[in-house]
Amino acid sequence: MSERKVDQQLVTRAQQGDKKAFGLLVAKYQRRLARLLSRLIRDPVEVEDLTQETFIKAYRSLPNFRGESAFYTWLYRIGINTAKNHLASSGRRARVSALFVTAEVAKNIEGAVLLRNAATPEGELMSKEIALAVSRATAALPEDLRFAVVLREIEGLSYEEIAEVMNCPIGTVRSKIFRAREAIAAELKPLLNTDEKQRW
Repeated sequence: MSERKVDQQLVTRAQQGDKKAFGLLVAKYQRRLARLLSRLIRDPVEVEDLTQETFIKAYRSLPNFRGESAFYTWLYRIGINTAKNHLASSGRRARVSALFVTAEVAKNIEGAVLLRNAATPEGELMSKEIALAVSRATAALPEDLRFAVVLREIEGLSYEEIAEVMNCPIGTVRSKIFRAREAIAAELKPLLNTDEKQRW
């Protein structure tokens, strides 16, 4: 049975008043949701509070969940909106974790030959420089582009799932991610000595 079907069965049971079923969904997605929110909010206490608030909102909205999207994409949408509202009410902007570039993501950047052997001192130094450059470039992006690229590159969601989470057409998601990657690539060009046509 697929993950989505298992989740849907738990949702159906929870909609019928089975609190244990919802508890299983919380146990399954709590860490993933907190990890996503920690990419956007610096304070771990706030992340914990917002994670809990997201599950409370999800529980209250459960009667309206029809299974048209996967449960976790629906939950991510609630979580992101909760985080955005929290930041807006406190006059802050979502930040991007300095851990944005993992070794695996960095290895996929065209021209980053030294990263393919990060065991060398040059590779380690280049990894740190690239991580800082990507963090700077990502932090400077408009909020919607940042959310889209974090969901794609860090959370590994498909374009279809991101469209569901962000509640926008898939073409818009592709455009946002393309523009985000272009901005990040422009920041990396001086470090990687890539030519104008190369992308990551």
